[in-house]
Amino acid sequence: MTKATSGRTVLTCTCENTMSPDESALAKAGCGGAASVNQLCRANLDHFRAALAEGFPVTVACTQEAPLFSEIAADEAPDVSLSFANIRETAGWTAQADTSGPKMAAMVAAASVDPAPFGVTTLESNGVTLILGRDETALEAAATLADHLDITVLMQPGVAIVPPAQTRFPVLQGRIRSATGHLGAFVLTVDDYAAPSPSSRDVLKFETARDGAVSRADLVVDLTGGRPLFTAHDLRPGYLRADPKDTPAVAALIAEAGQMVGAFDKPVYIDFLADLCAHSRNEITGCTRCLSLCPTGAITPDGDSVQIDPAICAGCGQCAAACPTGAASYALPDVATVATRLRAALKAWHAAGGTVAPAILLHDADHGEPLINASGRFGRGLPAHVIPIGLNEITQAGPEVLAAAFAYGAGAVALLARARPQHDIEGLRAGIDLVASVGSAMGHGPITLVETDDPDALETALEAMPRSPVSATPSSFLPPTDKRGLLVMAFAEMNRAAAQPVQNMPLPQGAPFGRVHVDTDACTLCQACTGVCPTGALLDNPETPMLRFTESACVQCGLCAATCPETAITLTPQIDFQAWETPRQILHEEPPFCCTKCGTAFATRSGIERVQSRLADHWMFQGDTGAERMKVLAMCEDCRVEEVVNQGFDPHDETTRKVRTRADYADDDKS
Repeated sequence: MTKATSGRTVLTCTCENTMSPDESALAKAGCGGAASVNQLCRANLDHFRAALAEGFPVTVACTQEAPLFSEIAADEAPDVSLSFANIRETAGWTAQADTSGPKMAAMVAAASVDPAPFGVTTLESNGVTLILGRDETALEAAATLADHLDITVLMQPGVAIVPPAQTRFPVLQGRIRSATGHLGAFVLTVDDYAAPSPSSRDVLKFETARDGAVSRADLVVDLTGGRPLFTAHDLRPGYLRADPKDTPAVAALIAEAGQMVGAFDKPVYIDFLADLCAHSRNEITGCTRCLSLCPTGAITPDGDSVQIDPAICAGCGQCAAACPTGAASYALPDVATVATRLRAALKAWHAAGGTVAPAILLHDADHGEPLINASGRFGRGLPAHVIPIGLNEITQAGPEVLAAAFAYGAGAVALLARARPQHDIEGLRAGIDLVASVGSAMGHGPITLVETDDPDALETALEAMPRSPVSATPSSFLPPTDKRGLLVMAFAEMNRAAAQPVQNMPLPQGAPFGRVHVDTDACTLCQACTGVCPTGALLDNPETPMLRFTESACVQCGLCAATCPETAITLTPQIDFQAWETPRQILHEEPPFCCTKCGTAFATRSGIERVQSRLADHWMFQGDTGAERMKVLAMCEDCRVEEVVNQGFDPHDETTRKVRTRADYADDDKS
């Protein structure tokens, strides 16, 4: 037991002499260095209690007995911060354990970073359950659940079933037209809806059917075996589905449904700031990245922004990874925590004497962690130069996370995915492609997506990861708390730490960086573009007619180009680090146009000339009188009103052309 340089107590264990924590490497990295005990969770448990008593944060380099340590800490030292790092399966029990000291230090350092808190939403279920069926299986499931839930069975039209001897629950007929909602709040529209005939004898018969009936339920149990009611149906809370022919699956479904009564806390995976959303302005659509990626349909348009339903969101994180403005950011853990863990791990690796640039392996808890543990227990384990970093979902890893890994000194990055992903991961692939192409131009290592459920295949893929020289100048920047700030800084620092830095390079369409080009001959400095820019990349100047641009803030949403009345704006996706260093570039400016009567500056010359040219053919501006009216357009608002009054111009007098109304035609008929 030793105190790390950060004031944190680090506890290591040989796990009954089956592994050898590298105290020297841990000490060099400031993560401890005293001799390990042999059985921290049993014979040497007093070491853990002594660490708690000191009151400093504690990191235990073991995850197997985390429940035991957590229980003791909750009873004896509830205010002490406790974290865990698994250095056994990932380093100590591997074929390259003798050279895995820097990795042990990196993992302990990463685990010592406390995550930011996150919110929860509560889903409440009173047990009102709608069972959809096509045969007797639905009735059998209903009979089993009837003592625990409020059951209604909805059978598909045309199904022949024997009428129940006793009506314990309603058995109706219907076909689902549409379904919305989640656990505790499902709303289903039913066609061919009909109640049963009480005189049914050998076959259950139904009365006259009608369409458009509405059913509300807390749970929906789908035993039809047909098409699911929801996309990514296995991620929809409260929607349980099984093939009626699969008896074990039906039994498991019944057991699960019987427990779905009460209040259930669900994490709020995404923090959303509507003010930063670039989806729309003035009914003009801009960014739609998240809408096209969400597998559950939890994201819907909501005026100028979108809204994310936390009850439906399954936490895949693709919306946050793809969001260019940072309006959507992942909360479990948040992006700043992930970047801080990368920074701590890579800093500890270099301090502990790592001889090559390590590879970062991003993995999730449900699939990646068991696969890594299986490799350590039954195979060769992870290579010594591969540092695993856990996420809730790998699809939450956006370009900012991948770029930060390279900036902090990683030689390569791998992401571990399922052989058959639970949902589309095209958003993740797009982020990988972006950072890989930029990183390749800078001389950084590759980014590999490892899609496998086989520990042996994982080992083979990771052994192929390059072992490049340690970076001479890795970055050590403190990650900003906002996602967009981290995205910009990570790319800039990745370039600064690169073997061959670049100044400018083109990017594919959809990239979150780029430039705005303005046709100065067409632009009138009307400032419509600055009014719709969601990030402040385009700004006016309150002192003089001017359009200014901050390239590092531009997300290429296209709202400015779509809004411009003169079609004077075009976009070019690119990275220009030199332009990023210039906070505000002047795209267009003109001297102010002054009122021809009082001299007050109130517009631009191009704007006034454009208005005059467009009104030149209008009947109100023809002849000598029209010429006088044309001069009014060159006056400020106050002088314009005064001039109109002085001229005595009445648009409704008998000599002025005007639009005829229904009343005019009525007067003609009377005459």
